[in-house]
Amino acid sequence: MADKEATVYVIDLGESMADCHNGRDESDLDFGMRYIWDKISTTVAASRKTWNVGVVGLNTDETDNNENREEYQGYENISVLQELGPMTMTSLRALKSRIEPSSTSSADAISAIVVALRMIQVFTKKLKYKRKVILVTNGESPIDDDQSEEVANMLNDVGIELVVIGVDFDDAEYGFKEEDKSRHKEENEKILKTLVDHCENGVFGTMAQAVEELAIPRIKPVRPFKAYDGPLTLGDPQKYPSALSIHVERYFKTKRATPPSASNVAITNGPPQTQVWDEDSGVPMSGVEFQSVKQLRTYRVDDAKAAGGKKDVDREDLAKAYQYGRTVVPFSESEENMTKYETTKSFTIIGFVPMSSYEPFLNMGETGLIVAQKLNEEAELGLSALIHALHELESYAVARYVNKDNSQPQILLLKPNPAIEDDIECLYDVPLPFAEDVRSYQFPPLDKVLTITGNVLTEHRLLPNNDLQQAMSDYVDAMDLTEFGQDEDGNPAEYAPIDDLYNPVIHHMNQAIRNRAVNPDAPLPPVADILTRFTHPPEPLLAKAKSEIDGLIEAAEVKKVPPKVQGKRGRKDTVKPLSGLDIDALLGETRPRTKKTPISTENAIPEFKQILETAEDDETIETAAKQMGDIIRKLISDSFADVLYPRAAENLRVMREELISMEVPTLYNKYITGLKESLLSGELNGDRREMWFRWVVGGRLGLITQDESEVSEVNEEEAKA
Repeated sequence: MADKEATVYVIDLGESMADCHNGRDESDLDFGMRYIWDKISTTVAASRKTWNVGVVGLNTDETDNNENREEYQGYENISVLQELGPMTMTSLRALKSRIEPSSTSSADAISAIVVALRMIQVFTKKLKYKRKVILVTNGESPIDDDQSEEVANMLNDVGIELVVIGVDFDDAEYGFKEEDKSRHKEENEKILKTLVDHCENGVFGTMAQAVEELAIPRIKPVRPFKAYDGPLTLGDPQKYPSALSIHVERYFKTKRATPPSASNVAITNGPPQTQVWDEDSGVPMSGVEFQSVKQLRTYRVDDAKAAGGKKDVDREDLAKAYQYGRTVVPFSESEENMTKYETTKSFTIIGFVPMSSYEPFLNMGETGLIVAQKLNEEAELGLSALIHALHELESYAVARYVNKDNSQPQILLLKPNPAIEDDIECLYDVPLPFAEDVRSYQFPPLDKVLTITGNVLTEHRLLPNNDLQQAMSDYVDAMDLTEFGQDEDGNPAEYAPIDDLYNPVIHHMNQAIRNRAVNPDAPLPPVADILTRFTHPPEPLLAKAKSEIDGLIEAAEVKKVPPKVQGKRGRKDTVKPLSGLDIDALLGETRPRTKKTPISTENAIPEFKQILETAEDDETIETAAKQMGDIIRKLISDSFADVLYPRAAENLRVMREELISMEVPTLYNKYITGLKESLLSGELNGDRREMWFRWVVGGRLGLITQDESEVSEVNEEEAKA
């Protein structure tokens, strides 16, 4: 059963709440409402009908509460702004319009707490609820403390948690003290502090701390999800009486969290065609500017006899097809079922491996937790024996896991976790890869150089010398984060524990959504510092390791590389070498290139680049591109089978990159369009379709899109088409 909550916010709307204090550029009310809106918007986002919210206004111009009767005095200027109930966006907008400073400051805060207490009593009766009253005030209005102890006893009897958060209230633990505080505010703080102390469950704090802690992400509590409930077997119990069978339950230990997803809506420009209704009240919602979007998908095939050359087909007439080479292989719905790998629900141990032989990089995904079935002593005893046996033998178990019938099987590695190491005795599991999942690559060794003749060199310009290795070792030691953090007592501790590492994408998105829900017209807030503090090395550590960093730079001979200059239309900017030498003169350049000098087929790429580097106008670039295009066509046409295709593709790649750099993608796009027509039509001396599909499409040498060049007129969809 879901947790039921009843929370009433008591908000001071007195005249003094409109003033700004302690150097803030926002009023006390706006400062305090940052906390209130965050809490309420979180409740709205949760969309739980068992989380109920009520709001009471303190120091309102009018009086509207059930306690204001002739027999009771002191409940004037207190109004119920929202009765206890589920919070929706409609009620949030209605509440926001009523939160404004008043012209009075004579209401009693303790009386407002009593009004909130009565609201909770009437709403929750004696049912099981989490009850809470939150008071936000600056303590400037008078408070009568004659019955504060009696009110505290009433809160304790009902089981209500009282939270008092004061604007500019003193808090020694947080380290805040307001200077030049008025005497009556100081007395009011003492009265409210005494009231909280008399409560069995009370919190007293300052608003500065509450607002500061709003940036700390709140981890959504997740209920245990049972992924498997059945036997864990070793052997086949149906065939062999000696086979092991333990009834276990499997839960997720780690599971990737995802940011909230967005849905498409239509912005209405004028009166909406359809009325949007509030789900709770059943009345039309005012001010709705968006409408939900329904998607409709149609399927069409080419048909010369149909109007427009296209004919609509039903989804039932479609068949799934799989690509096989350059063709497709279709399967009907009945045949599709035959291709599925049939499995039955099972969890079977298929072997054991020593812990020392397992490589951590084989972990394929999320971690699971396996425990014995609840209230099953036989299963608890059997699983405990298995866990301790694996632990003593320093081994892992390998199991085949199918969570339900006809689902894909997984191979899991089971790690023992005996109670002597942790509070819980269980097995942890991680999925292992199949043979197809493992990518095996060969890289040259880092500690030696192998020559063509087979010699092994341990000293080479590509290998670090002893000085560089020592400098790197000193740098790594100086940047050690193992104990760079501090615990509450100031002792060395882990710098970035998992509990403090928050996903910036998820939590910044949640903060932005809450802000936009409450303030639709306000700019979105920047990313909170707590989300980015671990994205860069700590400044004190960098300062401490400066000598090691400088030593590493010197030993590695690190030099600044000039930035790559973006080419300009009509001429590429040349980068001057660090040495200042004339590279062309050193290389003995004797043949100046002009737009009239033809590009040779044997040395096409260097000559093409050389012409573009010295190009003074668009005509030179166009001439060079045309010559390069003719060379590519000739290579394809003269190629016996696919012998010259790689050379033609390399020329095409260079042509594409250089024209992107020169910011003239139109030349390339026009050329590649014509080349495609020539290749597919057989114009280039026979069937040359392989050149297009394998080298041009497969090599990503198609049209230049706007993502690659800002001046391109081709978008991604047009390029794919």
